[in-house]
Amino acid sequence: MASARDQSGGLTPGRVANGKRLRAKSCAPAPERSARVYGREMARPRRILVEHGIYHVFSRGNRRQPIFLDERDFARFLQFLDEVVARYGWVVHAYCLMPNHYHLLIETPEANLSEGMHRLGFLYAQWFNWRHDVDGHLFQGRFGARLVESNYHLLETARYIDLNPVRAGLCRHPGDWPWSSYRATAGTARRPRWLTIDSLLAQFGLDRRRAHANYAAFVADAPARASPA
Repeated sequence: MASARDQSGGLTPGRVANGKRLRAKSCAPAPERSARVYGREMARPRRILVEHGIYHVFSRGNRRQPIFLDERDFARFLQFLDEVVARYGWVVHAYCLMPNHYHLLIETPEANLSEGMHRLGFLYAQWFNWRHDVDGHLFQGRFGARLVESNYHLLETARYIDLNPVRAGLCRHPGDWPWSSYRATAGTARRPRWLTIDSLLAQFGLDRRRAHANYAAFVADAPARASPA
């Protein structure tokens, strides 16, 4: 059984190299506000925002506290995700909701990752605080985002995301966790309308049934632990 620290960590997969690079048209982001740190102004690093970029996005609860307390919280977050995906035209390739953090594998046809993530975080935090009669920040700072630049990196990130609950000790098999994309990609559950699995499955064969099985085998064949990023 993993420790509480293990369950709240593991937000990024190991480094990946090689593989065909994914092309994307650059879109220079506007400078973000600076943040006051220890009485002085320190500029935040600018995010890399690209059209048709694919990102591994992750965010955790403030002070590693839970952001999902029960099934209704999990389900409500996915409803807000559905709304944001439709509003901003995103493509979601994989996801996993954990008790105190979440992972998304998102493709953005337009360079609008920050706008969409801001709306997603605002909508859910406002609802969560209302429902549980609490106030204050729900999430710990800004969300994290890493640009996926190769097909190999895409597959490794999807596998890493689906294995999060197993590596955190929450279940023995990724199919046992209901709040991830694993079941849909492995062909054992219906796909939510906002989840796109065609790009991942295309890497595992033309026959749909065999592609589902090959993806499940790919996830099962993962190392016991992900390498640190």
